[in-house]
Amino acid sequence: MGSMRVRAVLFDLGGTLVDEKDFEGWVEILRRLSLEVDPDLLRHAYLEVQEEMDATPPSSAGDERLADFWQRTLSRAAEKPVERTTVLRLNAAVRETERPVHLYSDTRRCLDILRGERRALGVVSNSTSEATCRRILDRAGILDYFARVVSSGTEGVEKPDAEIFRRAVQRMKVRPQEALFVGNLARTDAKAAEAAGLHGLWLNREGFGYGTDPPEITSLLEVPLFVHRLEGRTGPTDRRAADGAR
Repeated sequence: MGSMRVRAVLFDLGGTLVDEKDFEGWVEILRRLSLEVDPDLLRHAYLEVQEEMDATPPSSAGDERLADFWQRTLSRAAEKPVERTTVLRLNAAVRETERPVHLYSDTRRCLDILRGERRALGVVSNSTSEATCRRILDRAGILDYFARVVSSGTEGVEKPDAEIFRRAVQRMKVRPQEALFVGNLARTDAKAAEAAGLHGLWLNREGFGYGTDPPEITSLLEVPLFVHRLEGRTGPTDRRAADGAR
C-alpha cells in the first residue's frame, strides 16, 4: 500500500467542483410556464429525487433520464402531476439561458494542493458535451487545471457505466488503480468508479462524512488527506488541508 501512488485525481463537475443549482432562476422560468413552485420546496424535492435516482439502477439515459428527474422533482415540489411538456420546456429554457457559474469555496484550494503534488487532474461528467464542460470550467476560472475532460454527451456512454471511467484513465495514461474519482453521488460516482477499478470517493456536502462504503467526505479539502491515506503516508499538506477544513 505504501508504495502505491495516486497519479491522477478525477472529478465530477456539477455538484462537485461547481454549484449548478439555481432554484430562484428555475422558479422564475416555471412561473413563465404557468407553474408556481416554492423555491424551498423545489430545493428539498431536487435533493430528495437526486438521492433516490442515484440509489437505483438507471432505467433511462441522457436527455430522457434528465426529463425523468425533473418530472419527478417538479411533481413533488408542486404537489401535483406535472406534464412532460412543461419539463421539456423548462430544460430547453435552462439550456438557452447562461447563468453565473458558482465555484465552491473549497474547489480551488483542493486543486492547488493536488497540482502542487504533481498529480494529473481530470473531469468525468454526465453532461451535454465536452465543449459545454470546458465552457463551464473556463467561466469558473479552473479549466487550466485539467489535463482531460470527458463528457457523456460526447462519448455516448455515461456514469455509472464503467466504460466512461476506463476511457478517462486511458487518456490520462494511468492505470485505474492509480486514479481516484471524486463525485457528489454515492452510486453513480463513487461506487461506479470503484467498479471500474478506480478508487472512489463520495463528496456528500449535506452529510457527516462517516460513510465507508463508499468512503465519504464533506469537503474537497479532505481529498488530499484521502489520497495520502491511500498512499500510506502523511505529511505537511495533510495538516494544511485539515486546518482549512475546520
